[in-house]
Amino acid sequence: MPGPSPPGCRPHVNAPPTRAAAAAPVPSPLPTTSRRLLASGLLLAAVGAIAASGKAVIVKLAYRHGADATTLLALRMLVALPFFVAMGAWAGRRAQPLSRGDKWRVAVLGFSGYYLSSYLDFLGLQYITATLERLILYLSPTLVVLIALVVLRQRPTRLQVAALVVSYLGVLLAFGHDIQLDGRRTLLGSALVFASALSYAVYLFGSGLAVARIGAVRLTAYASTVACVLCIGQYLLLQPLAALGRQPAPVYWLSLLNGTVCTVLPVLAIMVGVKRIGSSLAAQVSMLGPVSTIVLSVWLLDEPMGPWQSAGTVLVLLGVLLVGSGVARKR
Repeated sequence: MPGPSPPGCRPHVNAPPTRAAAAAPVPSPLPTTSRRLLASGLLLAAVGAIAASGKAVIVKLAYRHGADATTLLALRMLVALPFFVAMGAWAGRRAQPLSRGDKWRVAVLGFSGYYLSSYLDFLGLQYITATLERLILYLSPTLVVLIALVVLRQRPTRLQVAALVVSYLGVLLAFGHDIQLDGRRTLLGSALVFASALSYAVYLFGSGLAVARIGAVRLTAYASTVACVLCIGQYLLLQPLAALGRQPAPVYWLSLLNGTVCTVLPVLAIMVGVKRIGSSLAAQVSMLGPVSTIVLSVWLLDEPMGPWQSAGTVLVLLGVLLVGSGVARKR
């Protein structure tokens, strides 16, 4: 589950407004005016963004102990699976059973949004820095705009075009810095992580109708459960089960941290945070993600951080902010 909201776990929470909300004469900019709820919502959204951003750093630390992407992904999902099953059971306790069509939608979205994107992300992290990985993953909202253009013939606004240009210029700046250090590895890793961002963008694009039919919490829980089963099944197909118990001790501790703090915690924190402060404000708070990744990667991984990467980070965040502003204006 990549990012913003990694390839770690990023839930779709933008459910359409109800008829009553749409008919309200004076819409409130926030779900609540309570200062306490506002403060707690901001805190939860910030905790979720920072926790999700730590996934890349933890994966790169585990690579130093000889683990591979398939093993790390399986361990992460083994830890997270019971939580997602419990979340799905809680969310579906009073809901109608899924139709056959909705089950297929959940399966496809779980494959694209949480399994494939996570696997490609983990593979890419073997070759590029955590900072570059996070910046590329943050292109997902801009990729949704491009998918809408191709599939729905929905032309982007001038603001969205500006956001696309700014975002991709930022990634190119950071990419240009890293490719000077190790050209082939940077090129391969960036391609894998970009494919991860594209896979997650497909999930974001396709989950709109599913959210309306199934509900945000149920969809996130069910799709994540599908991804967990696929990741564990992939490991059993590619490697012997006994090898899973022969990993160095730090790999297990890091995977425990990855599966809980960097996977389950962000899902819950961001969902509750969005409920309290709204998706637009939560999206702005999520800008803490790339910044915290940079801090952690410099501190724990000793990754280089130059002026080109700093400039690239600012441009990517600005581009994502512009995309969010365009969506808010449409609503």
